[in-house]
Amino acid sequence: MIEQGRRRSARVLLSVPVLIKGTLADGNKFEEEARTLVVNAHGALLSLSIPLPNGQKLTLTHKLTRKSLECKTVFVGKPQAGKAQVGIEFLEATPMFWQIDFPPEDWIVPTT
Repeated sequence: MIEQGRRRSARVLLSVPVLIKGTLADGNKFEEEARTLVVNAHGALLSLSIPLPNGQKLTLTHKLTRKSLECKTVFVGKPQAGKAQVGIEFLEATPMFWQIDFPPEDWIVPTT
């Protein structure tokens, strides 16, 4: 039996309105409003219509709090019905970005 690798932080099904912005390698700027499908302390899974390459740097803005974070794409699925599932990763773990009142235990950053 092959043991599956453990994720860095638990996933939470959560729909959050976000704004994605960035500049492609050809210099074209892009912007799209979206909603998260799944979030974790290190990023999220979104459904986007803009075809982004893996490793694309972008800015993600939480539309309710207006806070923004720099991130990059780490997964780009095959488009279905004009949209692809895109996994994004924060440049550093930011579990409180999603404003979850009772986050999973592995999201809590120990204070010393």
